[in-house]
Amino acid sequence: MKNIFAHLKNDIPASIVVFFVAVPLCLGIALGSGAPLFSGIIAGIVGGIVVGIASGSPLGVSGPAAGLAVIVLTSIATLGGSWETFLLAVVLMGVIQLIAGFLKLGFIAYYFPSSVIKGMLTGIGLLIILKQLPHAVGYDKDYEGDWAFAQWDGENTFSELSRMMDFINPGALLVTAVCMAILLLWDLVLSKKHKVFGMLNGPLVAVIAGIVLHYTYIKGLLPFSFQPDQVVSLPVASSMGEFFSQFTFPDFSQLANPQVYSIAFVLAIVASLETLLCVEATDKLDPEKRVTPTNRELKAQGLGNIVSGLIGGLPLTQVIVRSSANITFGAKTKMSAILHGVYLLVCAITIANLLNMIPLATLASILFIVGYKLAKPSLFKQMYRQGREHFIPFIATIIGILLTDLLMGIGIGMAFAIFYLLLNNYRNAYDIKDVSNSPHDHHIVLSEEVSFLNKGGILQMLNNIPENSKVLIDGSRSKFVHQDVIEIIQDYTIHARTMKNIDVEIKGLSIPNAA
Repeated sequence: MKNIFAHLKNDIPASIVVFFVAVPLCLGIALGSGAPLFSGIIAGIVGGIVVGIASGSPLGVSGPAAGLAVIVLTSIATLGGSWETFLLAVVLMGVIQLIAGFLKLGFIAYYFPSSVIKGMLTGIGLLIILKQLPHAVGYDKDYEGDWAFAQWDGENTFSELSRMMDFINPGALLVTAVCMAILLLWDLVLSKKHKVFGMLNGPLVAVIAGIVLHYTYIKGLLPFSFQPDQVVSLPVASSMGEFFSQFTFPDFSQLANPQVYSIAFVLAIVASLETLLCVEATDKLDPEKRVTPTNRELKAQGLGNIVSGLIGGLPLTQVIVRSSANITFGAKTKMSAILHGVYLLVCAITIANLLNMIPLATLASILFIVGYKLAKPSLFKQMYRQGREHFIPFIATIIGILLTDLLMGIGIGMAFAIFYLLLNNYRNAYDIKDVSNSPHDHHIVLSEEVSFLNKGGILQMLNNIPENSKVLIDGSRSKFVHQDVIEIIQDYTIHARTMKNIDVEIKGLSIPNAA
């Protein structure tokens, strides 16, 4: 915790953006899960504060996950509609994740190739844009946080886009246009003109503008209006007693129910997999290329789910939409995630009515920026130049996510990545040469064939090198080094020098930005 207060000037603005993004997503996922609306807010609070403190992820943000919504919905029905019994399953799910963390099962995260992770990020970026377009024009039949292709109202991602043209709300269009103008002007012009604009938060100004426009609609100053489903709809408690009555406790009398354990096991597997995928993706986006300890993350998620289940919250995971928004708007440490959880708690108690003045069109504008930065056209060019064994899994992952859901899309991308892996001969990744007559403390010789499956071992080996060492990474005899391993070495050269004072020399490999 010692360094998380060092970058408050970066973390506070980012935490505000994540908070605004999280509120409608928490509520929408709760709605799609068939759970009490406030359960999504509870999960957001726990994900921010409890998991934020326990996690080793510097930029990851946890909360209720869209990928679990269908499982939650069907699980509640399986348990006879008992929300309290389902909460018991969430507690047990957390226990399973804790055990997985102590068993060091987090290593699974290292076996997802970079092309698939980048495809996942790009696919989610495109998905954010496609899913927010209806909200931007005022067609809000689909709840916030529904990222699946097939939607609960019988439509799908693309049919919803054509259908929205018949339900355009001019008031929503005006809010979207004003908020987008503010965000773009702030990002491209004002923040570079004067440091005052750099200190202020563009998304916060956009949210204020959205609230003001909504207020003018209510007062009749402009001839527009919003329906209840076109604005944030946070439950409003009239007293502290009513606020705390929204917290629910699990039914421990159902501990002998075998269905509870099967549901807990399924939730633990899916949630852990989504978390590990998000950890890999978030580390990939991190400008400082820090490495999240995955076993610690499983433990943090387990702790978070135990607490969430005990007080009436949805199951949670680390989530890429909030994490990428966190990174996009400049967070430096996990204080941003913690603060967003504090904001959720305080604002749910004090200013829920004001938050309910925020148009969803305003939040769509913010998410458009996040989506674009995840799916920049330059990334497609970069992946294409790396060759078809990287480009095809990348594209397959994107298409799979857009036409199915996150986990299915990752599965499709992995299938293509494994196919190309089998075309290459797998050899040992490296060996350590004798350094008795060498100026280096560690001389690492890469093998002729180094695949993405080797990245876990190489990453672990590099991370175990002590501070103030001299390291030679020799790839002169390597005929094939997977792009993932090249990226690990590239990131390591940056991280090792700045964080551990390790002098790294590269031989026989073309590593961008490496000495």
